[in-house]
Amino acid sequence: MPPRPALNPGPATRAWAPAPGPAPRLLAMRWKLLPLAGLYLVQGLPYGLQSGLLPVLLRARGLSLTRVGLAKALYAPWLFKLVWAPLVDTRGSPRAWLTLSTAALGLVCGLLASHPPAAAGQAGLPVTVAGLLLLLNLAAAVQDVALDMLAVRLLEPTELGPGNTVQVVAYKLGAVLAGGGLLAFGPTLSWPRLFLLLAATYWLAAALTWVAPALRQLPTPLPSEHPRHTLHLGQDLLAVPGTLWTVGFVLTYKLGEQGTSGLFPLLLLDCGISAPELGLWNGVGAVACSIAGSSLGGALLARRRQPLPLLKSALQFRLGGLACQTAMLFHLDSPGASLAPCTVLRGEGWATAGRSLESWALLTSALPGTALLSLCLQHFLGGLVTTTTFTLMMRCSQLAPSALQQATHYSLLATLELLGKLLMGTLAGALADSLGPRLCFSVFLALSAAPVLYLGLAPSTLA
Repeated sequence: MPPRPALNPGPATRAWAPAPGPAPRLLAMRWKLLPLAGLYLVQGLPYGLQSGLLPVLLRARGLSLTRVGLAKALYAPWLFKLVWAPLVDTRGSPRAWLTLSTAALGLVCGLLASHPPAAAGQAGLPVTVAGLLLLLNLAAAVQDVALDMLAVRLLEPTELGPGNTVQVVAYKLGAVLAGGGLLAFGPTLSWPRLFLLLAATYWLAAALTWVAPALRQLPTPLPSEHPRHTLHLGQDLLAVPGTLWTVGFVLTYKLGEQGTSGLFPLLLLDCGISAPELGLWNGVGAVACSIAGSSLGGALLARRRQPLPLLKSALQFRLGGLACQTAMLFHLDSPGASLAPCTVLRGEGWATAGRSLESWALLTSALPGTALLSLCLQHFLGGLVTTTTFTLMMRCSQLAPSALQQATHYSLLATLELLGKLLMGTLAGALADSLGPRLCFSVFLALSAAPVLYLGLAPSTLA
């Protein structure tokens, strides 16, 4: 998901200052993390809406997996963050950019409240709703650049572990509130009420951002004396030690996981799981496990664990969990097997056509629990992997020579990380429709094995 000489002065610069004790350092870090947590939470709302709600809504209306996947093209503004990242870095303050972009998110949500997601007899999203969702992603992408710039300048090297934990956990919490929460409580909370609530949340967040003491006191680094052209800036960014390896890793480390996490819930929906049940299962329970994994990653990193060895262990466990989920998918895809509605959360079993219940008694008691365990395990390990990877990205970006380059460098890595996830998320449905679920999940399993091998090529600068 997201790098400071000015932020980290050399020993000669600070030799005269006494080192603060543990208690003042902890208090200062908390005052930094509090506004970051609130801003990352509201930033996760659009993602949860489009990753948790829209796929289930469109699939329930009969759209193919290919068309459901293509709806993720609405994330396109996130791929162009580097276009405005230098502008955000050099013009204005982080507080101004964050306030304006957050207020714009509230405005778009207010407009979405007056437009239903689908008209009667219409198979896909209305053009107006799709356009507003595109603007929602544009405002969220601008907010992301400003927020990453703030985190890069604000966090000390010893605060990267807790800082990235707050980033990932708060972002995912916002995602589950907007995605799984709406699916679970859809009959109570209508589309207009949801977006009016989101609009009020964004406007409140914009007001708090403008008055937050930590943001008002943030120093703005001096601009470069010789502004670099885009081509030269790109060359400078790629020349930062460890960048080329990190680019390859962030592009590929989520490919297999993204494919399975996007398809497996939809295949369960095809087998009879209701949308409210799926919202609680995939939107609330699984994301809670993801937050737990992110918190564990932050705790381990805060105890001076190195990111690369931790990543290797997490990726190996994730590969094993995906192998278990793939085996379950093979059974789920067999003729006559289905999940009866409203059975999974109660621990009831599989409904099988043409088979006696006695011969399937063991599977009846075991497979639903295994399905729940596999989904939650993948989200738990995914949270651990994501937090560790973001810490590695920030470590790489901090090797850039200037504060402005560090923020733009991190935006580059975050954009490529999203590109890898978005590419597989968009194509996963088409792969499943063309190859079939079994072969498709086998491909995802192979893609999840590649990052484990790639870690062996990591440069020593990131160790």
